[in-house]
Amino acid sequence: MGNLLAWLVTIAAVTYAGITALLYVGQRQFLYLPTPPNNFVNEEPVSWQSAGETIGIWRIGSGRNALIYFGGNAEDVAWNIPEFRQYFPAYTLYLVNYRGYGGSSGKPTESGLITDALNIFDKVSETHDSISVMGRSLGSLVAVLLAAERNVSKLIAVTPFDSVLNMARDIYPIFPVSLLLKDRFDAVKEINRIQAPVLVLVAEQDGIIPRERTDAFINAFSPEQVSVRVITNATHNDIQNSSEYADALIAFLGDSDE
Repeated sequence: MGNLLAWLVTIAAVTYAGITALLYVGQRQFLYLPTPPNNFVNEEPVSWQSAGETIGIWRIGSGRNALIYFGGNAEDVAWNIPEFRQYFPAYTLYLVNYRGYGGSSGKPTESGLITDALNIFDKVSETHDSISVMGRSLGSLVAVLLAAERNVSKLIAVTPFDSVLNMARDIYPIFPVSLLLKDRFDAVKEINRIQAPVLVLVAEQDGIIPRERTDAFINAFSPEQVSVRVITNATHNDIQNSSEYADALIAFLGDSDE
């Protein structure tokens, strides 16, 4: 019996170590799901240089105000173009293809995405006085970390969560993710540096982001700073199809002439 128990413990330990190693080595493949170049949109992306990488950006419109958009971890941001063009006629839109996404060069990492976001903001600021930022899911963390470093006019977070670290802890509770994780996106630690008004859009039936994680994100802001809209019957992946989603975005950004 003693030999059997020792053998079972050894097997369990080897299995645990193997899964831990797999999580460490493959973590960025789990976190980032790059999209291919979009050849079906009747627009020409612009290419900007950032820290040695070429970042493709869909630039739409010619309004004096700017809106920079950061998508989810598997999102082709180009599919937002028709709706955003309709919602935000007073804005020039900048929809960002992350490193490795949509034809952009490089591989996505937290430091790379944040570096690119800051460089894109600085370039946009050369021709616009007012810049708002919007992010969805993982992109909401990129938007927050940008807004903590730059003077954004308004911030929109769609289906956000407090950090990749806390999400990983929820998904892999028996593994030492705090020691393994390379890209933490711990946005809530930087929220107190943001001065802009904030809109948070929550999918009522979000089956991917636990409400606890979204509430932690919301509660990191001062109550007078943040407006929260729960989009009824919406899920994580179809929130954009709701008229409530459109109404909330239009009301928050509107036709500002800032």
